[in-house]
Amino acid sequence: MSALTARPAAPAVAGTTGGSLRRRAALAVLVSAQFVVMLDTSIVNVALPSVQHDLGLSAAGLAWVVNAYVLTFGALLLLAGRAADVVGRRRMFLAGSAVFTAGTLLAGLAPGEGVLVAARVVQGAGAAALSPAAMSLLLVMFPGGQRARAMSAWGAASTLGGATGVVAGGLVTGTLGWSWVFFVSVPVTLAGLVLAPRLLDGTRGGARRRFDALGAATITGAVLALIRAALAVPEQGWASTTVLSSAALAAVLLAAFVLVERVVADPLVPLELFRSRTVSLGVALGVLGGAARATTFVLVALYLQQALGMAPAVAGLAMVPTSLAGFAVSLALLPRVLRALGPRRSMVVGLVVLAAGHLWLARSPVEALYAVDVLPALLLVATGVALSFTPTTMVIAAGVPAPHTGLASGLAGSGTQVGAALGLAAFTAVATAAGGVGAGPAAGLSAPGFAAAFTAAAVVALVTAALAVALPRR
Repeated sequence: MSALTARPAAPAVAGTTGGSLRRRAALAVLVSAQFVVMLDTSIVNVALPSVQHDLGLSAAGLAWVVNAYVLTFGALLLLAGRAADVVGRRRMFLAGSAVFTAGTLLAGLAPGEGVLVAARVVQGAGAAALSPAAMSLLLVMFPGGQRARAMSAWGAASTLGGATGVVAGGLVTGTLGWSWVFFVSVPVTLAGLVLAPRLLDGTRGGARRRFDALGAATITGAVLALIRAALAVPEQGWASTTVLSSAALAAVLLAAFVLVERVVADPLVPLELFRSRTVSLGVALGVLGGAARATTFVLVALYLQQALGMAPAVAGLAMVPTSLAGFAVSLALLPRVLRALGPRRSMVVGLVVLAAGHLWLARSPVEALYAVDVLPALLLVATGVALSFTPTTMVIAAGVPAPHTGLASGLAGSGTQVGAALGLAAFTAVATAAGGVGAGPAAGLSAPGFAAAFTAAAVVALVTAALAVALPRR
């Protein structure tokens, strides 16, 4: 257990002016990686109609342009995070940047459906390597009091990336073509490849170990099957063959993973980590919080168009204040809240504010006025997401020894991805059961259905806040 409890000192950073500039430059490189990952998710979604038109994609092919990335990214996060601890965080950052850049270029040059879907798989694999490696480097290079501000910058980059994608996607597609929604991120990842060896910590998190291939295969397959089941629920229903078989496969593989990790000499995920209430409860909070947070903006975008009748372009503009508010809260307010309250209480406050935003949306009438009935709720939601997302990762990281910061990042990321997929499936099912859908092939969810979905999301956020209160005090 000594290998798991010892927390070696973080790499020292010179206190000179040059050291300060180097540290800021390193932070810029790390948060730019997260910015690009979030940018590519949202900017591609905006360009999907143009992609479908130019490449003649089927409806299933169009769905796979999105799902190929989501499935690969979510399934490989835990494996990539652990690999960063073993082979080196900077090495994984560079590998992730290179793979992500290759996938992005291939996607932009794709002549047809098959190549584009394959490119999105490559992008997802690169993002899965890049994001936890960047997060673990940030945790190691910015210890103590520096961590709150660094993590706030990380959260702000996530929000800004999503906002920039929504705003810029249509503009880039309309002026330069859909290929450029991929190409625009290439300079950022190339800059990361050039600057990372000069700025980022190059030490490995621990001694070289054997690769736990069986553990990696079982947990990756389990997450992949679970997300696949969740993605199939909105279209096929909970009782469909795809959903039931995927869920059963996920359960079998998860059980197999636990058995494997108990007997191998060098496990992918040391199970003794979960003896810590901080880690086990933190991962559960990541899943539940991911359900409450990550599905919010999907539900809101659908609500604006299907319940309030906004055109897609107008709905996109209506969402911009949400992104700007989230960015401002992450950058300006979150560091102060973290210093004053700590991660645990910051998370609780954020989840309560998030629930308030959901409940505000749930009471909005059909003839809602945006400035009165919608905008205040969006601002509450943005504030709640900003105040609860980053502290969740900090809580998990606080319970994991320093040599396992990559694993901590992978656990947090995987929890969020799984929670987002399950939350979207569950809240969509609630909305359909409560209000059904309108008439016609293009009909969407009804206003009563959205009210039920937002209420359910508020309940999940409040339950998550109550669980967060039970976290050990530090």
